[in-house]
Amino acid sequence: MKKNIVLVRLGMLSLLLLVAAFVIPQVFADSKEIQVKTTMIDTKGTEIGTAVITQKADGVQLHIEAKNLTPGAHGIHFHEMGKCEPPDFKTAGAHLNPDMKQHGFNNPKGFHAGDLLNIEVKADGTVMADLESKTVTLKKDEPNSLLKVGGSALVIHEKADDYVTDPSGNSGDRIACGVIKE
Repeated sequence: MKKNIVLVRLGMLSLLLLVAAFVIPQVFADSKEIQVKTTMIDTKGTEIGTAVITQKADGVQLHIEAKNLTPGAHGIHFHEMGKCEPPDFKTAGAHLNPDMKQHGFNNPKGFHAGDLLNIEVKADGTVMADLESKTVTLKKDEPNSLLKVGGSALVIHEKADDYVTDPSGNSGDRIACGVIKE
């Protein structure tokens, strides 16, 4: 009897190990961290900083460090095209907006997938900020992917975003841009 119990336990253990051998690698493969780094340039095409975008379980985390910006609050958004041609960065297109919503966190018809919270530039013209977005992804083949065919862009505007006015929150001209591609 004891021998049968031991065999059953060994059989169950073998089955568990077999299942773990197939399931655990898939869990880690699905949670593989995707990270993209972009160089930010100003309206003259001069490098002013970097942004690192990291895929998390429920969105992306953005870490940005830049210099030579005007002190104060600035709107920052993910834009639909992976092009940053100075001086106006119009080549970056509009805000990433696959759901065709209006702009702004406080807009009852909004907000764009590319909308982000304002960043605050210090008196010395530098900024180091960490932002989070649950409306975009770095996973390919998703309608809200920053790594879609042609890429996307991260754009800093000259003024603060008012979080309501469509299409860009009265945030003014585009003063810095970084291409987001693999």
